[in-house]
Amino acid sequence: MILLDYYNVILKDALEARLKGGKREAIDMTIVDFDGVKYQLETPESKSVLHISLQWSCYPELVSHGADQVLQREYGEYLQSTPRQNYDLTLVIDLDKVPPNEEAQDALVRKVSLLKRNLLAAPFERAFAEQEQYEDPEKPNPTSELMAIHYRSEEAIYVKSNVDRVTVIFSTKFKDETDKIFGREFVDARRRPALQNAPQVLYSNREPPMELRHLGLQDSLDTSYVTFVLFPQHFVRGDVREETISRIQIFRDYLHYHIKCSKAYMHTRMRARVRDFLKVLNRAKPENVNAEKKTASGRTFRRS
Repeated sequence: MILLDYYNVILKDALEARLKGGKREAIDMTIVDFDGVKYQLETPESKSVLHISLQWSCYPELVSHGADQVLQREYGEYLQSTPRQNYDLTLVIDLDKVPPNEEAQDALVRKVSLLKRNLLAAPFERAFAEQEQYEDPEKPNPTSELMAIHYRSEEAIYVKSNVDRVTVIFSTKFKDETDKIFGREFVDARRRPALQNAPQVLYSNREPPMELRHLGLQDSLDTSYVTFVLFPQHFVRGDVREETISRIQIFRDYLHYHIKCSKAYMHTRMRARVRDFLKVLNRAKPENVNAEKKTASGRTFRRS
């Protein structure tokens, strides 16, 4: 099984072709990503001015959790005040004004290809900052609220900071009853000695966790909840924090990808075993000793 990338591969390749490859052609491309995200790449004004627009149903929720600050920090000079029609945000990049050195180009390509990741990072950054404020004796305790991101039609991510931890809850739908077994796998894997430093993982089926009881969510047989409990050592400022945000975002995609790959592997093994059993059965067929035989001249005879 391959590991899923944090960035959009198609978007990254398109940017590299124009920044590093010197490609200056008109483009009008629509890219669909995980979780219902849609990108639009186009050159409406000039072949050297690239417009990158993003549409996501949970964008208003992310803005309420601080996404605007993250966008200004990461894409300030490229962020257009008025996005493309029917889209939530638009980046405008003048390819001729991008620094010519390779390091700057690589940084820009990576930053733009991580647009979805950086957008979804806003509630996590806010929760981590609130938890740090709890530990600072010189600052008053923050007013922590449960941040809900309905990033899919029937699924959501819930993030909440506490005095000594940050809790992240995924609600996910399982189409098949057998898929729920894979959700419990993450809980069992946490018990291995080599994974004792990993975040605590809790799994519940049908009934929401205690943190969500006040929301009045309806119990559903095909809805499960996976809870991650992140402690301060899991989101230390710097690379550790950025990696934690990136990895936990793709949990849902990786979980369902893991389920599909596991099913495909088991089906392959089952088909191979059936072929082996058929070979054994074919070899076990008794020979018909009374069958007619023919000589070279065409005469028939039977063995006695």
